[in-house]
Amino acid sequence: MKGFKYNFFYSLLFLGAIGASCNSNYTSKKKGYYHIDLPQKKYVLFDEPGMPYSFEYPTYAKIIKDSTYFDANPENDFWRNIDFADLNAKIFLSYKQIGGKALYKVKLANGNYKDSFGINEYDRMINDAFNLTNKNDDIATSKKDSLFTTKNNISGLLFKLGGNAATARQFFMTDTTKNFIRGALYFYASPNADSLKPVVDFLQKDIDHLISTFKWKNK
Repeated sequence: MKGFKYNFFYSLLFLGAIGASCNSNYTSKKKGYYHIDLPQKKYVLFDEPGMPYSFEYPTYAKIIKDSTYFDANPENDFWRNIDFADLNAKIFLSYKQIGGKALYKVKLANGNYKDSFGINEYDRMINDAFNLTNKNDDIATSKKDSLFTTKNNISGLLFKLGGNAATARQFFMTDTTKNFIRGALYFYASPNADSLKPVVDFLQKDIDHLISTFKWKNK
């Protein structure tokens, strides 16, 4: 009988402890990402003298002249970065003149590279734009391209890449006879589609605005 009382007593303590834990205010938290405060949309005109193009860009970004391109020098003075310092991102813009001098890197047998000069042929630049996008095929979970023509008669193609691709958005614009420009969105961080999605969606609107306000100045 004594043993029964002890067992009954400890059983009550055990059940009481469970009940207390069930009535606590603790709730488990789901895995999430840091909240990002996105700035308000407002745009200004980029119309630098001597540049062959103009467009509108966000006031929370800064236009920087690109001095290097993957450890190489840009082939002309018209390459620019739209830098979003607070969002750890940039839109890289590379301009080429159709029929103009082109600089290519040729890989040697010893693994080093040498500069090779050629001509910016329209078909080659189109193929290069597709090839640069296709380099993400092993990582991208989806790829969608869409043709566009703006109210300013600017034609081009926009690529949207899903998954952890190095660049989630790429595009190019051309008048097919004189001017060609390619854009690519990069982040200063390891690509993570889930955590970067709000920022990519936010910057997509800025890319759309850039495209819709873009003009050639040397037609």
